[in-house]
Amino acid sequence: MMNKFLRILIIPALAIFFSQYAFSQKVFSPGDYKRADSLADLFNKKVFHSVQKVNWVEGKPIFWYSTLTMNGKEFWTVNAEKLIKERIFKTDSLLIQLSDLMKKPFKNEDFSPVNPKLSGDANLFTFQVDTSLFAWDRSKKELKMTGTKPLDKPEGYWGERAEDHTGPPVKSPDGKWFAFIRENNVFMKDSLGKNQVQLSFDGSVGEYYSAELFWSPDSKKLAGTKVRAEIPHYIYFVESSPSDQLQPKLQKRYYPKAGDALPISSPALFDIVEKKQIEVDGTPFLNQFTLGNLEWRKDNRAFTFEFNQRGHQRFQVVEVNANSGICKVLIDEKSETFIDYSSKLSRHDVDDGREIIWTSERDGWNHMYLYNGFGILTGQITSGEWVVRDVVKVFDSTRQILFTASGRNQAEDPYFIHYYRVNFDGSDLKELTPILANHQAEFSTDYRFLTDNYSRVDMAPTFVLRDGITGKILMIVEQSGISDLLLTGWKMPEVFSAKGRDGITDIWGMIYRPTSFDSTKKYPIIEYIYAGPHSSFVPKSFSASYRTYSALAELGFIVVQIDGMGTSNRSKAFHDVCWRNLKDAGFPDRILWIKAAAQKYSYMDTTRVGIFGGSAGGQSSTGALLFHPDFYKVAVSSCGCHDNRMDKIWWNEQWMGYPVGPWYADNSNVTNAHLLKGKLMLLVGELDDNVDPASTIQLCDALIKANKDFELVMLPGMNHTGGGKYGERKRRDFFVKNLLNAVPPVWNEE
Repeated sequence: MMNKFLRILIIPALAIFFSQYAFSQKVFSPGDYKRADSLADLFNKKVFHSVQKVNWVEGKPIFWYSTLTMNGKEFWTVNAEKLIKERIFKTDSLLIQLSDLMKKPFKNEDFSPVNPKLSGDANLFTFQVDTSLFAWDRSKKELKMTGTKPLDKPEGYWGERAEDHTGPPVKSPDGKWFAFIRENNVFMKDSLGKNQVQLSFDGSVGEYYSAELFWSPDSKKLAGTKVRAEIPHYIYFVESSPSDQLQPKLQKRYYPKAGDALPISSPALFDIVEKKQIEVDGTPFLNQFTLGNLEWRKDNRAFTFEFNQRGHQRFQVVEVNANSGICKVLIDEKSETFIDYSSKLSRHDVDDGREIIWTSERDGWNHMYLYNGFGILTGQITSGEWVVRDVVKVFDSTRQILFTASGRNQAEDPYFIHYYRVNFDGSDLKELTPILANHQAEFSTDYRFLTDNYSRVDMAPTFVLRDGITGKILMIVEQSGISDLLLTGWKMPEVFSAKGRDGITDIWGMIYRPTSFDSTKKYPIIEYIYAGPHSSFVPKSFSASYRTYSALAELGFIVVQIDGMGTSNRSKAFHDVCWRNLKDAGFPDRILWIKAAAQKYSYMDTTRVGIFGGSAGGQSSTGALLFHPDFYKVAVSSCGCHDNRMDKIWWNEQWMGYPVGPWYADNSNVTNAHLLKGKLMLLVGELDDNVDPASTIQLCDALIKANKDFELVMLPGMNHTGGGKYGERKRRDFFVKNLLNAVPPVWNEE
């Protein structure tokens, strides 16, 4: 038994020790968070002459834009032929008149006109404020109210299935006929509503003809599809706290998930002159994800459609002969993994389909190819270890292509976008934007000129006018300055690269530091993750504030963002890492990248690494604690797709394939919930119709059954969200507590 005298000595000593430990913890106040949030607005207001949006006047060599100067917002117009730059109006003068007309004050910094437009003669500048329409007369320097217009309504549910059972009659090009659907079959009638003729006879409730009908240009043929209906899959929500009543509401959304049955479309063809149906064999195209994009040749010889096979390993362009109904496959794209149809495929038919320009990753990189009208490959237009990002414009008459690409310049970040022109045969490849930076161009409507807004995260923007053919700089329009920004203590993000898991490939990312950064201290690391294979996500253009990351860093963290393997815009092999393997999320590359950064910067503490993300990033951030708990210690996951069988069909089957095999369960956070180590917080909106919120709740169920500790924040009334201000505060509190070992603000006393 302990001596009474020793107890007298030890107990007070322990009390002093724990008291000192408690007092050594940093205690955050609400003001600390408010200051972190306020920096974003402060930083943004200290970047001058940065152009946000460029608008070319239709059919004219004139564009206009707005920018922030030390005197406030200014609006300018530039004549590209005359190289003359003029102010559209003095903003403060316009706002005086606007305030008088609206009977309320308007501040320069808050002036954001809706639907702004400059007239063809560049004299009238029209815009909308609230529901009122205005026109500024430049010659008279006068503002007039010209009418009213309701504000644009927000878009509806993104996944709503188009109603194709019925629809309005479709008029023929010659105006003599209308095609329409009656009792699931195709009918036609003359323009007077007489002489009705039934063209199909095999339509039924479960196998109907779609009301989307397509006339041939000569009005002699009609194309469409016959649809075998599926049993639709819905997800259901209980809106717990509606604003207009006390009792909850039940909501539902059309929401096919991975593995669900889909409607099956078969091509259909009708002869209007003979008033009969021409048989088209759709059997080869039944195993489909989609069959659509029907389009007639201008000479009436055929129509084409695109067939996306279920599982996304085959994509075909098919031509249907207008007289015989015989289908001919013009392009047959195949992949052993997946075809990135939603982001990379591009098709342009030249001279009414006598040639086709097509993009493909068949040689390991996304490039353009040329086919003739018979479906024979005649040449590869671009080639090399770089990526065609987008086909901007094809000029049939001059046989040139305007496109964007990244990765051609070995001396720079491989994600930087540049603009190019090239001939159909691949010759005379011309780079229009050669400066080593990320470029954003807008072209005049005749493509004679382009504006080029270029920057890097570590280089302020420059806005120039270029010749659209040669790329020659004609005029430096705006040059951004950040000297005032630097005076605020702003820390420029650092671009950092390190070798990936193969020891060869460069992995690119960014490092954010707080304004109070002290290299003698040790900082916990927080990674923001979004590893969706549909794109790449680390910013490449300049911004004074990446709000979420900047504010989080300001609380005392080093925040990083990385594009690991499995994301897009690099080689096909780089991308294929995600196939049937979404749980990988590039983590082997991310961990090596962070370790390499920490080896260079000793103030980065790899024993305290947190991670957060939403949606696909919600899946990945939780996966970090399940599959890499020796490295990641704390995670906050918002609206996560925690099991790919629970999420929307198009996104998940694109990468995970079809049918739904055992790899779906292997990749599931729910299946692997028992592996959890570290600290986990889950957030989800109860009305999330992008990722079924049941996915998060099923993860909670699995964690409870595995006797695991976690925190859940259910967000009433919210959709697909990171949680808004409340969610952001909970996320910060969680990291402050578990990575900084500090005390978050006591919000209930605020």
